[in-house]
Amino acid sequence: MRTIHTGFHAILNSVFLFLIVATLAACTSGGGYDAQQWQTGAANQTAAQQAPDDLNVPASVPGVEAQGISADNMHTTKVAILLPLSGQHADLGQAMLSAAQMALFDVGHNNLELMPRDTGGTATGARNAAQSAIQNGAQLVLGPLFSYEVKAAKPVVQNANVNMIAFSTDWTLADDHTFLIGFLPFDQVERVTRYAVAKGNKRIGVLSPSDSYGNGVVSAYKAVGGHLGLSSSRIERFAPQGGDLSLVIRKFADYDQRKAAKNAYGAPFDAVLMPVGGTMARSVGSFLSQYDLPPGEVRRLGTGLMDESGLAGDPSLQGAWFAAPDPQARKDFENRYRKIYASTPPRLSSLSYDATALAAILARTGLQQSGRPAFTTNAITNPNGFAGVDGIFRFRPDGIVERGMAILTFENGRERVIDPAPRTFQRYSAM
Repeated sequence: MRTIHTGFHAILNSVFLFLIVATLAACTSGGGYDAQQWQTGAANQTAAQQAPDDLNVPASVPGVEAQGISADNMHTTKVAILLPLSGQHADLGQAMLSAAQMALFDVGHNNLELMPRDTGGTATGARNAAQSAIQNGAQLVLGPLFSYEVKAAKPVVQNANVNMIAFSTDWTLADDHTFLIGFLPFDQVERVTRYAVAKGNKRIGVLSPSDSYGNGVVSAYKAVGGHLGLSSSRIERFAPQGGDLSLVIRKFADYDQRKAAKNAYGAPFDAVLMPVGGTMARSVGSFLSQYDLPPGEVRRLGTGLMDESGLAGDPSLQGAWFAAPDPQARKDFENRYRKIYASTPPRLSSLSYDATALAAILARTGLQQSGRPAFTTNAITNPNGFAGVDGIFRFRPDGIVERGMAILTFENGRERVIDPAPRTFQRYSAM
């Protein structure tokens, strides 16, 4: 039977946006996107030859589980998942474990054992969790979540020659044995920038917080902007908490000069990339309008942080374009999660679902083809990729995840997909 070492857990009935934003920030703490220059398309693998493997194909499909798996090969496959099941982030950790358990029962085979280990949300806890997992025979490690946890667990896992699929967004930790499945900003920046330029927006300004996430966005924008001929773009940074936002945007908008010239010249930008979400997105949009850069004149561009339906009714954000996974792709997952656990899944829970489903598919495929789980680097970096809750994704040989993103907009108080996410990496090139 499919085995787990922890029962189902109740989580809070709702998870507030600030928790997710804080978690994303913590996932990068201690590393920093500015530690090295982002090279878009770097170390890209062989071109995809076929459609991605579907992670939603259940093991219960007749013939799927048993095909090619002899009785001699039916040994237990052990996959560890390291999560903060206690401490400050316990609710998020428990929800991610619940999602992993969903995937286990959806697509896992009878001899796949999921071994939850509690990190407590600390570096020491993550190191101890990794040691426990390795000592108990883990053949693949999923997680941990935070940057400092990954740093602590990584040497333990690599010394055992075991691969890790971590949930962190600190891309500086990625390598050929540490794969990051977290939502990184690079694909999002590239996708929305390319779309905006294709629609005739040649003058793009960037307003970005001066934090690790903002550093990553700026680095990615410079890389893609260079390829698209956007070298004249203006980039302004503001304090992460937005204390200097009004002054920064006033300067950014050339407001005083334009007023002195009695608006003799128009807006300095066709569009503004603003990698923020929640209250900060509202503030940035409002100040842009206040300083004569209204949404009808200057398009707002965003990353997945803007993927919040509550922002759709904000007048200063109307018509915004942002890159994010297609919300319809995860709708079924969210509905099933609510039905099972009577609660709303936090946004990051889809990562643990997809990682666990990926582990199950790789284990099953490997047992069918060679008698052992396919947890090798070659199998994980399959250039065809995988299709999960958040759409298609694949790992580069350097451990960075690539995702197929949709372009969404805010229109009449609602989110709407205006350019669908790709369904295959065939004919796909990051650059």
